[in-house]
Amino acid sequence: MRLPILLFAAASVFAQAPAAAPKPVEPAPIVRKHSITLNGKTYAYSTTAGRLPITNDQGDVEAQMFFVAYTLDNPGPRRPLMFSFNGGPGSASVWLHMGLLGPKIVKMQDDGSYPPPPFELVDNPQSFLPFTDVVFIDPVGTGYSRATKAELGKKFFGVQGDIASVGEFIRLWLSRYQRWNSPLFMIGESYGTFRAAGVAGYLVDRGVAFNGICLISSILNFQTARFAPGNDLPYSLFLPTYTAIAWYHKKLEGGLQADLREAVKEAQQYAGGEYVVALAKGDRLTAEERGKAVDKLHRLTGLSKRYLEEHDLRIEINHFTKELLRDRGMTVGRLDGRIIGVEGLNGDPLPEFDPSMTAIRAPYTALFNEYARRELGYESDLEYYILGGGIGPWDFGQGGNNRYAETAGALRQAFAKNPFMRVYVGSGYYDLATPFFATEYTFSHMGLPSKYKPQVTTKMFPAGHMFYVYKPALAELAKDIEEFVGKR
Repeated sequence: MRLPILLFAAASVFAQAPAAAPKPVEPAPIVRKHSITLNGKTYAYSTTAGRLPITNDQGDVEAQMFFVAYTLDNPGPRRPLMFSFNGGPGSASVWLHMGLLGPKIVKMQDDGSYPPPPFELVDNPQSFLPFTDVVFIDPVGTGYSRATKAELGKKFFGVQGDIASVGEFIRLWLSRYQRWNSPLFMIGESYGTFRAAGVAGYLVDRGVAFNGICLISSILNFQTARFAPGNDLPYSLFLPTYTAIAWYHKKLEGGLQADLREAVKEAQQYAGGEYVVALAKGDRLTAEERGKAVDKLHRLTGLSKRYLEEHDLRIEINHFTKELLRDRGMTVGRLDGRIIGVEGLNGDPLPEFDPSMTAIRAPYTALFNEYARRELGYESDLEYYILGGGIGPWDFGQGGNNRYAETAGALRQAFAKNPFMRVYVGSGYYDLATPFFATEYTFSHMGLPSKYKPQVTTKMFPAGHMFYVYKPALAELAKDIEEFVGKR
């Protein structure tokens, strides 16, 4: 009766366990040599494209983050290093990479509108390569960056996990490529500015101090951009941008159409004063006060008085982009209010698409995929997630405590702990994604001590969210940042 038990025991002892599946080996980053001639001078440089592992406290790899680095061959001493990323959340670093900093950029129309296909990649006369090395980072869920397991993705798809993983990437890159004591800079765009402020605060406590941070089309406090019941702040902060876009399309009346800056100045004065009071009063507004508010908003936006009355003096962004040029059968862009689109159903209350996003998405997607393989030598069958598609729901980390996500406080703390840090803030007049007046509001309400305010430089550009796609703005911005990096 014991034989079956003995046989079972013997089988258990001598049977070989199934061999564990071998873990995939991450290829070493690909290094290629290149050269480019800018303003009569030839620069030899190297590209490095690959992925770095992001591990947990136990050393388990939880994600692989893709990067492209540009480093000058035979650099002089103390060569600056800049880390770059875009926003979304859910956007790859391709926009800054192939629109502003890199040695190659996407050829757009001179005003930044959609170019005719097939698309073209050209040398960038404003490349940052002459004055800094650059590392472009794709956060987890963007570009070729992936969590090792699908269930681990949510760890990175939120404010804190995103900041921690990008901070860890920077620490690891500095170690592997021996750049800990280089002059360090960061440049972020859109949600990337939110991330950059958070990373600056996160890394300063881990021994990484940045010389400077460049914020392109900034948002550091989401209360300024969330159109929601009980939050009237965005209505006033978006108004000057509505005025700028209405000015561009010649929708303003009287003397306002004569000068953009004067029109915007009047809008800022009203938006920061009487308009705030009118919104705060709600239905306590008298008929006379309401009539004055309607007249003023009509003057500053070009929208009809009936529309303004029916929408309770509150102009939501997507309604504005549809309504402004409805009489012409057109919509204006959210990313860039200069760019127009023609839709099939003019009577719909909201736009079908953002023509300023359509203008850039196809050219940048196609050309990066070709560039990665042909020039960088990086081969992958993974989809390069240029914007969305790779991330799940984003955790803004505020739970149910009725707060809006913000990293302005982290930036303020980074100044306190790193008193030599400087910040450059660039904004576009026609940007409805991150309006310039909202940026001004955030910086004036972040509690930054007066001693640090001279270390913050602000600049306005006559274009939209990605104002560098407008040729004159590209040259001006590149010059500004070269001077910014040189001041150390």
